[in-house]
Amino acid sequence: MKTLFQTEERWAPVILRVMLALVIFPHGAQKLLGWYGGNGFEGTMGFFTQQMGLPWVIAFLVIMGESVGALALAAGFMTRFTAASLGIIMLGAIATVHWSNGFFMNWFGQQTGEGFEYHLLVIGMGLSLMVTGAGTWSVDQVIGKWLTGREYSNASVARETVAA
Repeated sequence: MKTLFQTEERWAPVILRVMLALVIFPHGAQKLLGWYGGNGFEGTMGFFTQQMGLPWVIAFLVIMGESVGALALAAGFMTRFTAASLGIIMLGAIATVHWSNGFFMNWFGQQTGEGFEYHLLVIGMGLSLMVTGAGTWSVDQVIGKWLTGREYSNASVARETVAA
């Protein structure tokens, strides 16, 4: 459990998680709330289950992962879990929809749909966050300190690394 929340006081993961959350949340808001021209929860569930043939639980998890998960990511809560979840969602999107459209996004309207380059970026950012954790200014950092009963700092991490 400690490993899930443990993180160092670094800024790079903060930049990654906040930017990833800013990009993912509008997609989740389309699916959950119908914002930005989306279909909302019922429409998205119908599309995923009836047209795409996904099980309802998978459709529900995708909607929650992209909406609530993006908010959790922005706050730095359950960062490793959320990053892994978004990576799985993106792998699923590549496999079910985007692979046949090739690598590139449909910048000039010459393809039948969007490629998977965006999805690979999300996967890469998620993998990085799985390694680093949430970074400073995160709920994970507070929980990690509470679970270990001590405070993390770059100096204490360096001392532990040298001692090991």
